[in-house]
Amino acid sequence: MKFLGTLVFCLLLVGCSINKQEEENGYKYLYENLPFEMQEVKKPQIPEREFNLSDYGAKGDGEFKNTVAFKKAIEALNENGGGTLVVPQGIWLTGPIEMVSNMNLHLQKGALIVFSRDFDDYPIVETSFEGLDTRRCQSPLSGRNLKNIAITGPGSIDGSGDAWRPVKKQKVTAKHWKQITSKGGAFKRDDYWFPSVGALKGDALSNMNVPQNLHTEAEWMEIRDFLRPVMVSLIECENVLLQDACFSNSPSWNIHPLMCTNVIIDNITVRNPSYAQNGDGLDLESCKNVIIVNSQFDVGDDGICIKSGKDEDGRRRGRPTENVIVENCVVYKGHGGFVVGSEMSGGVKNIKVSNCSFLGTDVGLRFKSRRGRGGVVENIYVSDITMQDIVTDALSFNLYYGGRSASEELSKGGKMIAKTNIPKVTEETPCFRNLYFNNIVSKDSRRAMYFNGLPELKISGIHIENAVMSAKIGAQFCEAENITLNNVAIYPQSGAAVQIENVSDIEFTDVRFANYLEYGLEVLGAFNNYKDLTNSFKDKVLISE
Repeated sequence: MKFLGTLVFCLLLVGCSINKQEEENGYKYLYENLPFEMQEVKKPQIPEREFNLSDYGAKGDGEFKNTVAFKKAIEALNENGGGTLVVPQGIWLTGPIEMVSNMNLHLQKGALIVFSRDFDDYPIVETSFEGLDTRRCQSPLSGRNLKNIAITGPGSIDGSGDAWRPVKKQKVTAKHWKQITSKGGAFKRDDYWFPSVGALKGDALSNMNVPQNLHTEAEWMEIRDFLRPVMVSLIECENVLLQDACFSNSPSWNIHPLMCTNVIIDNITVRNPSYAQNGDGLDLESCKNVIIVNSQFDVGDDGICIKSGKDEDGRRRGRPTENVIVENCVVYKGHGGFVVGSEMSGGVKNIKVSNCSFLGTDVGLRFKSRRGRGGVVENIYVSDITMQDIVTDALSFNLYYGGRSASEELSKGGKMIAKTNIPKVTEETPCFRNLYFNNIVSKDSRRAMYFNGLPELKISGIHIENAVMSAKIGAQFCEAENITLNNVAIYPQSGAAVQIENVSDIEFTDVRFANYLEYGLEVLGAFNNYKDLTNSFKDKVLISE
C-alpha cells in the first residue's frame, strides 16, 4: 500500500512536471523550421486578482442595459492595477466596452455579451476602416494604446450586427428577404436594402464604405447609421490574447487588430451569416509578431485576412504586417479562406500558413490588389492545405481587384482584363514576389489556379510543389515570371490543364494532368525558357498568337 501511494505521488509529480513544461513551452512548436526570423510571442502577463461583473450592479437577464456596470467594474480593475473581469453565465446587454491595460475580459461558460442595438450608444470616433483614415461609430469592444490585454473563456460575444448591416437580395432566401424588408428601411435598388435613410445616404457618399467630402459634424451625424463599426477594435496595443471565446454577428468586420504587436489568437470561433455585408472574420492590419492557431471562421466575407493600409494612407503609415504564423485553422463560408489584400499598401512579409482547411469558400488562398495600392508582398510560405468545394479559384492572385468577390465577378461573366496603356512602375505599383506553396490538395473548385499579374511588374517567384488539384478549369498564369511547378497534378474536367499568357522563366518538373484531356498546356503570347517538361506535355503544346 505504501508502494502504491509512492507510485501515485511520483505519477502526480510527473504529471505536474509535464503540465509545467507544456505551459513553459507555450507555442514553441510553431517556430520549428520557421523560414524567417521571428520573435517568440508569449501570453500577456495579467495580475491574478478577479473582479466579478455581478458585484457592480449588473444583471444578466438580457433586458437590463449593463453599460454603467461594465464601466464601474473596469474602473475598479484599473484602479487596482489590473486583473480579470469575470462575466458569469447569463445574457449581458450593454453599450460599448472600452478595455484598459492589464485586463482580461473572461467569459465563463454560458456567458453571452450582447451589444446594444441603439445607435445612440455609439458615438462617432476617429479611426481607420478599409485601410483609410476616417471616422466610424465606436466599436462595441475596443482598446487603444494598451498593454497586456486578453479576451478569454468559453462564452460568446454578439455584436448585434444585423441591426447595422445592409442586405443584398441575392444572398438570402425569399422568406428572409421579406422578413428583413418588412422592418422599414430604405432601398438603393429593388435588390439592395439599408436599415435606414441615413445609412442609404452614407452609401451614396462613400467610396468602398468610406464617406467622402464631409466637412461638418452635422453632415457626419446625418449618415451615422451608415458608419457601422468593426466589432472588436484593438489599435496600437501590445501583448494581446484572444482565446476560446466565440465572436459573432459583427456590424462590419468582426475582429480588427490594427498596428498591434505580439498577438496570440488561439481556439476562437468567429461567425457571421454568409450574407453579412463586409462581414470579415479577422482582419490583421499593420501588425507584427502574430500567431493565429486552432481557430474556426464561418463568415460573410474574407475569413483570415492580412492587410496594411490602403493607397496613400497606407504608404504614409508605412507599417507592414510581418512575422505571422497561421496554423491549424478552418474556414467555412467566406469570400476567401486565407487572404492578403486588397489593402496592402504598407507591405506584407514573412507569413507562414500551414495545416489549414478551407471548405466551401469562394476562393481558397486569395491574394488581391490593384494599381494605385503600392506595397510589397513577399516571403509567403503556405503548406499542408486542404480545400474542397471552392466556388471559384483554389489559388488566386488577382492584381486587377475591382471590389467584388470572386463569385460575384464570375456571375457577371468576369474575364481577364485587357492589358492596354501599360503605365510606368511607381510607388503606386503593387509588388508580389517570393511565394511558396507546398503540399496543397484541392478538390472540386471551378478553377485550379489563377495568377493575373501586371505587365509592368509581373508576379515573380511562384513556387508550387507537391500539389493535387481537381477543378472544372485548369490553371492560368498571366503576367508572371520565375515559376516552378514540381510534382503537381492538375485535373480539369475540360480544356487545358495549364494556360500561360505572357509568362517567362517557367520550369515544370513532373507535372501531370488527366490522360483523357485533349491537351495539357496552352501557350498565349510570350513564353520563354521552359525546360524539363514531362513527355506528356512535350507533344501537346498548343501555341496561339
